Amino acid sequence: MVDFENRKLVLVTQADLLSLNRTSLYYKTKLPSDTEIAIKHAIDHIYTEDPYMGSRPITAILNRNGFSISRPTVMRYMREMGIQAICPGPNLSKRNQEHKVYPYLLRGVTASHPNYIWGTDITYIRLRKGWLYLVAFVDWFSRYVLAWELDYTLEVDFVLEALKRALTVGKPLIVNSDQGSQYTSNKYTGVLLSNGIQISMDGRGRALDNIFIERLWRTVKYQEVYLNDYESPREACQRLTKFLNKYNTYRPHQSLNNLTPAEAYFGNYILSDFQKD
Repeated sequence: MVDFENRKLVLVTQADLLSLNRTSLYYKTKLPSDTEIAIKHAIDHIYTEDPYMGSRPITAILNRNGFSISRPTVMRYMREMGIQAICPGPNLSKRNQEHKVYPYLLRGVTASHPNYIWGTDITYIRLRKGWLYLVAFVDWFSRYVLAWELDYTLEVDFVLEALKRALTVGKPLIVNSDQGSQYTSNKYTGVLLSNGIQISMDGRGRALDNIFIERLWRTVKYQEVYLNDYESPREACQRLTKFLNKYNTYRPHQSLNNLTPAEAYFGNYILSDFQKD
């Protein structure tokens, strides 16, 4: 995968350099066609612009814009991309029916301090000749991105890697996610439960239950991903690293009294500090 000055690196080192989960290096996939790539990129853009859209209007927009595609194919692509419309509808975020689903704990709850509530989600990152998946863990109070990982697949391993790195930064009272198979897996829930962390899961078709990370995805897509045309996973990793570091440590947030997420997270602030006249 990586060749620096014609020197071969072991796969573990390659994975670390690319910030990719090591298991993905052994993943053998059938290369997608240029048409499939173009359609999935278009679906990603449509969905990011209007996450209330389901497969029916997305299919209509795609066909209006020159693609010839059926709704069942769009539904399959959306499942493969790990996305679903916010409004109630078919459950496109597949979960293992044998896995336990936890209730949503955050209705009417406000994150009043750092490490009260974390949110996590997975999004689609387009490449020139394919795509990757990005997972992140975000502190709801400060918007601080605690950890993130890229991978080629939607397997649970890269989610676990990001979670374990996030737990080296802090430990929340609650972690909220959707009901995807990665988050209902015993491996994932076991890490949370063993650390005494409460598990909260969005209702089906309720992506806005995790609103802070949805806003992060829009920021990442519109201010970084859509402005660039990543040639390789390496380039995607390098640019996302730079962007998310800047997001955490440089960009002030008006809702945080113009503090950066890092300042709000590490500064021991509480909600009342941001509600003064």
